[in-house]
Amino acid sequence: MIITGNTRLIAHLGWPTESFKAPMIYNPWFAAQNVDVKVVPMGVRPEAYAAFVPALFDMTNLVGALVTMPHKVVTAGLVQHLSPTAAIAGACNAIRREEDGSLTGDMFDGDGFVQGIQRKGFCAENARALVVGCGGVGSAIAASLAAAGVPAITLFDTREQTAQALAMRLRRHYPTLEISLMQKDPQGHSLVVNATPMGMKPGDPLPLDVNRLTPGAYVGEVVMSQTWTPFLQAAMARDCQVQRGTDMLFEMIPAYLKFFGLPVATPEQLRERAEIRE
Repeated sequence: MIITGNTRLIAHLGWPTESFKAPMIYNPWFAAQNVDVKVVPMGVRPEAYAAFVPALFDMTNLVGALVTMPHKVVTAGLVQHLSPTAAIAGACNAIRREEDGSLTGDMFDGDGFVQGIQRKGFCAENARALVVGCGGVGSAIAASLAAAGVPAITLFDTREQTAQALAMRLRRHYPTLEISLMQKDPQGHSLVVNATPMGMKPGDPLPLDVNRLTPGAYVGEVVMSQTWTPFLQAAMARDCQVQRGTDMLFEMIPAYLKFFGLPVATPEQLRERAEIRE
């Protein structure tokens, strides 16, 4: 499907854009449904982002925006309305313009991650989860794990204040949740999540000591630039069950489509048409 004057756009906002996978999943689906919408990557540096978003939403043919690193946390302060999930996470990965011109932000990273890991057999009851990285995606995953019924979560971030702020938001909504802070020893955790950018670049250090992973534990990754990151490979060598970053992406896209009022697909339908290799 070519781009015409009638084509509506979904901006994919982030920086840098080289690792973006979403256009190769959304656009084949839109073409198959004869929907004249295109997802377009837009590289926006952090220092320009706050001024860029309001101007972007002045475009008359814009459906909305997908938001990725490093802009998810900042986005929460640029919209007028936040979903409960986005408020807990303190971050957004989707923006929609309402009829009155106001902007609504939502967050689907966490739900996509949790749905994917549950489809692989993970049971939230009696689970203890470790989330390394408490930025936008890590906060969303922690919030969705709490909503799914995980009774105990350990949070780690190189910025202690960031982890503490997430813990405060979680306790406000889930007062019985057991939260441990500033520890990243995976021993004894039935779910371990790398919610940091480590693994995006060759030579990145591993986010934690993989020799301390409990065999049989579930290990999840948010990095999508590599299908099998060194962290996931190390986890598999420890007989852990793993979830790739792209798994989370396929799981969350149906929620994005519903948010934008576009034809909804299942993860299986998206995979069937996607133009990426996993």
